[in-house]
Amino acid sequence: MYWVNESVFYHIYPLGFCGAPRINDGVQAYRLDKVKDFIPHLKKMHVNAVYFGPVFQSTTHGYDTNDYYHIDNRLGDNESFKKICDALHENGIKVVLDGVFNHVGRGFWAFEDVRRNLQGSPYCSWFQNLNFGGNSPWGDPFWYEGWEGNYDLVKLNLRHPDVKKHIFDAVAMWMDQFKIDGLRLDVAYCMDQDFLRELKHFCKSRDNQFWLMGEIIHGDYARLANPDLLDSCTNYECYKGIYSSHNDRNYFEIAHSLNRQFAGGGIYHNIYTYNFVDNHDVNRIASTIREPKNLKNVFSTLYFMPGVPSVYYGSEWGIQGQKSRTEYDYPLRPCVEVSDIQENELFRHICRLGAVRRKYKALKYGSFENTVIRNEQLIFRRQFEDETVYIALNLADHDFDIGFNTCGGSKLYDVYDGKTVYDVNGNYANITIPAHGTRILVLTNGGAPEYPEENESAVVKTAETVTETPTDTAAETKKPLPKVGEPGRYRHFKGGEYELICLAKDSETSEELVIYRSLDSDGAIWARPSAIFYQYVEVDGKEVPRFEKI
Repeated sequence: MYWVNESVFYHIYPLGFCGAPRINDGVQAYRLDKVKDFIPHLKKMHVNAVYFGPVFQSTTHGYDTNDYYHIDNRLGDNESFKKICDALHENGIKVVLDGVFNHVGRGFWAFEDVRRNLQGSPYCSWFQNLNFGGNSPWGDPFWYEGWEGNYDLVKLNLRHPDVKKHIFDAVAMWMDQFKIDGLRLDVAYCMDQDFLRELKHFCKSRDNQFWLMGEIIHGDYARLANPDLLDSCTNYECYKGIYSSHNDRNYFEIAHSLNRQFAGGGIYHNIYTYNFVDNHDVNRIASTIREPKNLKNVFSTLYFMPGVPSVYYGSEWGIQGQKSRTEYDYPLRPCVEVSDIQENELFRHICRLGAVRRKYKALKYGSFENTVIRNEQLIFRRQFEDETVYIALNLADHDFDIGFNTCGGSKLYDVYDGKTVYDVNGNYANITIPAHGTRILVLTNGGAPEYPEENESAVVKTAETVTETPTDTAAETKKPLPKVGEPGRYRHFKGGEYELICLAKDSETSEELVIYRSLDSDGAIWARPSAIFYQYVEVDGKEVPRFEKI
């Protein structure tokens, strides 16, 4: 098993997280040491991998690297960072660093040599398209290529053997001395593919479990995430689909993306994507989602879709932040202290998601299939070996009753709330999803599953508790519902008799409908969602089938 499949990531942008000066003041400060104080918080969330944004020496925001071999003095030094890595590893938490290898800052030592010695510098060929046929926008008596027109970010010539050796030697140092477990490659979408191919071979030859993930904003992920180049990539398509679906109350958007990417022969079914709902470059999810009640379902989608979930620091308790014309990305990257942590409802929800994901292989390795898609409701299935888990989401302001076909089994146990149990009759189940809520339903043949163990921040629910709940007991006393679509005569609980004609599917929502005819004199033909047709109603304090087969 690859460690990434077993992971939940926590993304830290170090310079912001630590409240470091925006311009490097040259003062040695050990601000990043506070990560060690956050370890208990990470373990409550069942986080077992940390992705650090830029930590190398730089002038401003970290992506303008000056030295690949040293920690930025605003964060600490190599010795202090090694102790941080050791502490994380001792607690079972992997470490992934940001590999900013496409470009460097103007303060990079080799570029400074060019500025001093001009044509006499041995490093002129280290930089992409550097020539002395004109002036740079910064007033240099030479021209060079900047990343996407940003001339404070000097593009490296990644085909130069000395450049590659310099970078690979740095990677080797971080792997050997700090035992890092992977790299996230900044702007991988525009990097030289031969460089990426060589980097992967270099890293895997030293550690075949080393993980390489690339930043890809758009286009075909498989172009870079494939056996020859990178292991994974950022999933920006689903990032957009998740927040947009929850804002528009339209689960069709994210369902379409998930189906396109992962279902059956989906185009990325072989890529374990890096999934997120916000990061250091985009607005905080709590500022993006219009209805705060939907934040929990946002994270439910993130945690249980195929791929590895990543939580951006502070978003687990709802930190807000939006880009600004004057402050740029800085509002997305605030300083956070342990005392700022809020163990609120959203945080507890995310802790529970982590516990459930950690428990079930189907949620980490399983196949994906959409089961029910409606504007405000979504049910999808994850299946691996003998495990089947259904994720049911509801955006409505009220509880919603819904039915769906299962792939077998006799019971559905909600391992999120630890108490709700539903019967499966003839491979069909009726469930109720709470308003703005999530159900995580494990399919069994009767026996209760093992429930995820919680930590000190949550209540432990046991299988014994579930089997004794009124829900389970009441289910045994109900009359069994007929198999879905079984033809014949049915009696409505109010007395009318009907003949079931067939099942149909709504062309817009894919919702299953029962088509039935009145056996009274008018012979009217009706259509009703199967979730309602096969449903219990309360009559004189007793639950009876809405339609009973006669």
